[in-house]
Amino acid sequence: MTITITAFERSPDGGKGLARDTRVRWALEEVGQPYEVRLVSFGAMKEPAHLALHPFGQIPTYEEGDLALFETGSIVFHIAERHAGLLPDDADARARAITWMFAALNTVEPAILELTTARLLEGDKPWSKERLPLVEDRVRDRLKQLSARLGDADWLDGAFSAGDLMMVSVLLRLKPSGILDEYPNLAAYVARGEARPAYKRAFDAQLAVYTGKSPTG
Repeated sequence: MTITITAFERSPDGGKGLARDTRVRWALEEVGQPYEVRLVSFGAMKEPAHLALHPFGQIPTYEEGDLALFETGSIVFHIAERHAGLLPDDADARARAITWMFAALNTVEPAILELTTARLLEGDKPWSKERLPLVEDRVRDRLKQLSARLGDADWLDGAFSAGDLMMVSVLLRLKPSGILDEYPNLAAYVARGEARPAYKRAFDAQLAVYTGKSPTG
């Protein structure tokens, strides 16, 4: 059955790989599964056809036969469960990798998204200059904890897993802020994720949508 995902017709990130379809593309590339992409406009995302797939009118969605999924955590978990390459065979290691997926989305990402909101959407508010340092400190609190846990390891728990895929995807949102560079081991961790051939293919495919050029040029 053909896998079809949805992505922005015109990504607001300018093709920098921050749109959430990149996470799903990356997972599919890691497990070697071909997929098709249906591009949707902001208007189409609010239409009944798309809302039937994603009740909150966002991207990405994932369709495979009669199965339709939304939310990147759920989609990446489904891909990792269905295909070898993103979850360890050992049951305990598998459970830990899944735990890191949840940690990326539920513990680390909220603080980072709050920072994005504070910088991009609230920067012109009179209270922004007072609030922003507090938001940045909350991000640093999480990064300090994550940095301590990662230490000098390449990945969070042994070999690369879906947990690393989600964590790197979340941390990538911090690169423009410069905060990530305050934690050299985390910056190197993200760089290792970006260097993976599967990530590069996913990034290039998302960028190609924005530029209108094929991934190969």
